[in-house]
Amino acid sequence: MKNKRVSSPDLASAAAKILHDKNASNVAKSLAGSVLSQANKGNETGKEMEKVASDVLKSNKYSAETKSLAGSVVSQSEKAR
Repeated sequence: MKNKRVSSPDLASAAAKILHDKNASNVAKSLAGSVLSQANKGNETGKEMEKVASDVLKSNKYSAETKSLAGSVVSQSEKAR
């Protein structure tokens, strides 16, 4: 079943900037890639990326921007998990 939730244009734009930022962390870039894959396509978050996003949201070491990406990724995951 196709996911009806998609990343917002503003968040997708922020994700694209993160992917081009050489100082962005690997975690931020992974989340950004996931957000972009869910923009306008209805792709669903994979189990592994859902775990990464969940860990980011629980941690105090990530920026608000990275947590925003993580929140989007988690919101587009399978509800049954």
